[in-house]
Amino acid sequence: MTPGAHLATAIEVLDQVLAGEPAGLTLTNWGRRNRFAGSRDRAAIRDIVFDCLRRRQSLSHQMGGALSGRALVLAYAASAGDDLDSMFSGEKYHAAPVTDAEAAQLADAADAPDHVRLNYPKFLDAELRRSLGEKFVPVMAAMTARAPVDLRVNRGRGRMPVAVAALKAEDIAVVPVPGVDTALRVTENQRRIGNSLAYREGLVELQDASSQAVTLMADAAPGMKVLDYCAGGGGKALALYDAIRGNGQVVAHDIAPVRMNDLPKRAARAGARITIAGPGHKAMVKGGFDLVFVDAPCTGTGSWRRTPDAKWRLTQADVDRATATQAAVLEQAAQYVRPGGTLFYATCSILQVENSDQTAAFLENDPGFQLKNQRVFTPLDCGDGFFGAKLVKV
Repeated sequence: MTPGAHLATAIEVLDQVLAGEPAGLTLTNWGRRNRFAGSRDRAAIRDIVFDCLRRRQSLSHQMGGALSGRALVLAYAASAGDDLDSMFSGEKYHAAPVTDAEAAQLADAADAPDHVRLNYPKFLDAELRRSLGEKFVPVMAAMTARAPVDLRVNRGRGRMPVAVAALKAEDIAVVPVPGVDTALRVTENQRRIGNSLAYREGLVELQDASSQAVTLMADAAPGMKVLDYCAGGGGKALALYDAIRGNGQVVAHDIAPVRMNDLPKRAARAGARITIAGPGHKAMVKGGFDLVFVDAPCTGTGSWRRTPDAKWRLTQADVDRATATQAAVLEQAAQYVRPGGTLFYATCSILQVENSDQTAAFLENDPGFQLKNQRVFTPLDCGDGFFGAKLVKV
């Protein structure tokens, strides 16, 4: 496929996403219907679609407020300095030529309001400013860029130099992530990771560097009994098992056990022995854990770079539901912490209402816990937006 055909396909996909279809699923379905497109073509189209969604507001502004696949892609191509006459030639597999009216609409977004220029939902303006303070503008600007590909080195399989060498042998270049001892950032050939020997043999696992940093904050150590209360796919359960060096126990729990269906396979690849427990499982002993890790359901505002379509579907009602769920989950999870143990609360959100506001409310209602430390991570630090708080049961 030609670059112009990539743009034309992105227009088609974006129109479906703007009509309400999830971006990832729409791209997958397009690939299945168009087997002629190679992996590089699919990757190029995905990059265009996601870049347009990250910058949806500012690109629309550049087209006079028009919101369609064509308007977004045209503004995207113009801002990239592409030759619009060749990219929009009207030839086979190319989009129709740019009209005089469209050319006249193209404008700079520099004079737009902040929520347009920085591409975030307007209703979150006050909360984002409160949450990020002086970092508001640089963080929101960073959220419009592509997220890096990070790996966690599974120390049960080998140390970081071993992982670096194994990846290099397959032409996958990586660099350490400063401040996160387990993290490597892929700088070349990211798309080879899934088929690499290092990944297949469990030496590395795909995991954002901020997610790793938050997990390390929990201070899981050998000999501990650890409960991952909202385990989901199990990425943090695997990291917690690595932190205890296989000496102790990690129990992965989720209120919807189906979310953990892939965890046994992932654990086997990593050489991790993890107990998988749905509600009511005998391993769920109240007061029986040294560390209870709560990666709570949240709005996902910290991962907007990876799921940009979700950013534009978010509503105030979604925020309200998330905060109510978080308060309930914290209260439930606290019952499983032994005296002197740790309740660790985490979200992939950058909103204070989901983060420090939640820990403050919990501590006010439960004087049996004390806050030891808490921190917000943003793309200015090491990876996605994340929050972690360590609460100790006294």
